[in-house]
Amino acid sequence: MTNEGQAGQPGEVETVAAVDLGSNSFHMIVARRQGSEVLMQDRLKDMVRLASGLDSRGGLDPAVAERAIACLERFGQRLRGLPHGSVRAVGTNTLRQLRNADRFLQRAEAALGHPVEIIGGREEARLVYLGVAHTLADEGDRRLVIDIGGGSTEFIIGARFETERAESLEMGCVSFTRRFFPRGRLTRRAFEAAELQAGRELQPLVGTYRRLGWAQALGSSGTILALSRMVEGLELDPEPGLTLASLEALRERMIRKKRSADLDDLPGLNEDRRPVIAGGLAVLIGAFRALGIERLHPSDGALREGVVHDLLGRIRHEDVRGRTIHHLRERFAVDAEQARRVQATADWLAEQVADELGLGADDRDRLSWAAELHEIGLALSHAKYHKHGEYILDWADLPGFSRPEQQELARLVRLHRRKLKPSLLKDPRPGDDEGFRHLVVLLRLAVLLHRPRTDDPLPLETVCPRTAGLELIFADGWLDAHPLTRADLEAEAAELKRVGVRLAFA
Repeated sequence: MTNEGQAGQPGEVETVAAVDLGSNSFHMIVARRQGSEVLMQDRLKDMVRLASGLDSRGGLDPAVAERAIACLERFGQRLRGLPHGSVRAVGTNTLRQLRNADRFLQRAEAALGHPVEIIGGREEARLVYLGVAHTLADEGDRRLVIDIGGGSTEFIIGARFETERAESLEMGCVSFTRRFFPRGRLTRRAFEAAELQAGRELQPLVGTYRRLGWAQALGSSGTILALSRMVEGLELDPEPGLTLASLEALRERMIRKKRSADLDDLPGLNEDRRPVIAGGLAVLIGAFRALGIERLHPSDGALREGVVHDLLGRIRHEDVRGRTIHHLRERFAVDAEQARRVQATADWLAEQVADELGLGADDRDRLSWAAELHEIGLALSHAKYHKHGEYILDWADLPGFSRPEQQELARLVRLHRRKLKPSLLKDPRPGDDEGFRHLVVLLRLAVLLHRPRTDDPLPLETVCPRTAGLELIFADGWLDAHPLTRADLEAEAAELKRVGVRLAFA
């Protein structure tokens, strides 16, 4: 008998897995933490080239979609037996662009056996940096990390395990190869155009990044690892790592070959990466020039390693999402005392009904975060502040949150007051509309019960799930002594009835 997948006390083994649905390749790693060590147990990789199947309207070629699903089925066999919450699968740039992504995600989740989430570019950058940082000695100096993916490239400056600047730009080895090197033709003019475009994409962040500076530049991606092996194999630089001179010398070798199909004799370049290496090289040369990078060293850490460490942090209650919520509350000067009151009551309500309503720890976390930020929109205006709050949370950079999680948080804040529209009660995270509705109701009640904004005891004795709703039981005579609360509950009962939820109270 093994304890794979079990999360326990320090010293026990925890097994988790990360799946990276990248634009060029899909990766899966299985890792276990025993005490303070994280050990990689298994790795799988498949060059799916998802970005190559994306058309200009966001449609996905059926053959590429089938290739992706077949890969996830293989991954799913290895992950069979790992419990819910121990596997995190993330989609990046191509899935962000995919039209009707929900349809593909449903198939992907069925094949994998675990949820798949699409993350934003800055969250992708944060996870990349986390993966790199965990592979290096902690010297406290700033690092620049570059990760060239199939459809985007991430640029991150950070120190230790925290990012200071993180950007994701719409340029990658697959997209640049398709755009500048059609049919595999490697010409000087094509390289010049691609390198110039990479420099243009970087211009908005060059000033900030150069002012911050860094002690070490690192590259995290299969593209950069391949380029490093090629430079080393061709002996283009006597020192480890990559320089602008060595990359330009490599470019000249490739131009002389004329076509990507003719690169088979270049050392360190495998057959799978050969068709897209020109685009990746052009992106990296453009980055070297724009940012003034002197030497860049390849790193084995990447997005998937970052996902593993982030997931292990969540299991041990070291969740970056909690810090994100706290920083947002401070940044927008949310009334901390009122947030604390509503949060405490929302937590208590959820605890009373969790078993009957099927609310798990993740559901209760999301309810707690929404309670903490429900008044964030007041930073803009009191009028319609619930809508302002939704806007802020929908568009803010929220480290640790996937796009569906961020959209759900925004929607919860929008629905904490005023009218309920049935169309808004659908969970932005696919497949959990009923659970989302429960969270909306509990949040609305917690906010309503603290309208006086005082610390007076709230004598709510019992919360009982009833058919299609809830019943609240207060101490005898309390509602009679608090007519405003009674009137608010009556109005809320009428509003909930419109969307099929019954609220009773006594």
